[in-house]
Amino acid sequence: MDTRGQGSGLAQRRYPDIPDGANPFVPGFMTQGILDPKSYYYRRVFTDAVRAIEAARGNVAVDEDRIAVTGASQGGGITIAVSGLLPDIPVAMPEVPFLCHFPRAIGLTENAPYSEIVHYLSVHRDKEDTVFQHAVLFRWRQLRRPLESPGAVFDGAHGYDLPPSTVFAAYNYVDATKEIKVYRFKRTRRWRQSSYRRKDQIPQWFVE
Repeated sequence: MDTRGQGSGLAQRRYPDIPDGANPFVPGFMTQGILDPKSYYYRRVFTDAVRAIEAARGNVAVDEDRIAVTGASQGGGITIAVSGLLPDIPVAMPEVPFLCHFPRAIGLTENAPYSEIVHYLSVHRDKEDTVFQHAVLFRWRQLRRPLESPGAVFDGAHGYDLPPSTVFAAYNYVDATKEIKVYRFKRTRRWRQSSYRRKDQIPQWFVE
């Protein structure tokens, strides 16, 4: 999925994001529209992801009962969100997922992108309750239902940017057949080097 508005960082993207009525925010995406759930950036991203699955299911060449979702870092967080919003997805494979347990994460790492929230609250000190109240609405565990996909495979790492305990928080909340693979010496900044492993993590029952 082409993540809206993130077109000039690690990869070229085609689609901009034009927020409507969003609050002033720290450069980045974590606080864009965070004062109102209706304008929060990740509301639009998660909606895009759900619509991508719906589009795939509408393709006559696709077996809609055999769609798996996967992604790393931000894509891992989106994977969990989509699986919570579409619980009939048979397999979810988030790799070192971002967007898990915001309050804990910002107390464990000073690195971006969680540092965007810290920076925002250092300026807007009266907005702490509002930020966390609205942010948790988009945290994976506060979606409409817990992730209930029949199969879930998590990939956890010793992370600079994505604290492992936030990944385990997501994993522990999953009410489904699940598995987690922990790579003690893998760094999240190098996740692209190991993403090839995802194809080996697909449950055999799904392949058959």
